[in-house]
Amino acid sequence: MSVGIVALCLVGWALNLIALPGNWIAVALLAAYACLGPSDGRAEIGFAVPAIAFGFAMLGEVLEFAASAVGAKKAGASRRSTLLAMAGSMVGAIAGAFIGIPVPIVGPVLAAILFGGLGATAGAIYGEWSDGRNWRESWSIGHAAFWGRTFGTLGKVSAGLAIVVVALVAVLF
Repeated sequence: MSVGIVALCLVGWALNLIALPGNWIAVALLAAYACLGPSDGRAEIGFAVPAIAFGFAMLGEVLEFAASAVGAKKAGASRRSTLLAMAGSMVGAIAGAFIGIPVPIVGPVLAAILFGGLGATAGAIYGEWSDGRNWRESWSIGHAAFWGRTFGTLGKVSAGLAIVVVALVAVLF
C-alpha cells in the first residue's frame, strides 16, 4: 500500500505538466494516507509528511505564479492576453504530452513543457493582436508568456518532484 501512495504521487507530479493541480493531489493523497493508513509500523508516514508536502506545493505555486506574472507584467500583457495564454498553455501541454518528443521516458515530459510554452505564446499573441496591437508588440508579449510559462512550470514540477521524494523517503524509512 505504501508503494501505491508513492506511485499515485508520481501520477500527481505528472499532472503538473498538463497544467493540472498535481502537487495538490499528491498532498491530498498523503494527508488521506496519514489519516487512514497504518498508524504504526513501517508503512506509517505520520502527519509531518503531508505538512512538508504542503510546503513544497505552496512553493511550487509561488514559483509558477511569480514567473508567469513577472513575464507578463514586464511585457505589458493585457488581462485578455493573460487568460488566453493560460488556456493556450493548457491545450499545448496536453497536446505535447500526447504527441511527445522521440526520446524515451522524458520525451512526453519535455514535449508537455515545450508545447505548454508554445500554447501560452499563441494565446498571448492572439489576445494582443485581437486587441489591436501590432505584430511586433504581440510577439514581444508572446515571447514573455513563453518564458514565464516555461520557468513557472519548471519551478512547479521541481516542487512536485520534491513531494515525490518526501513520499518515497517516508515510506522507505
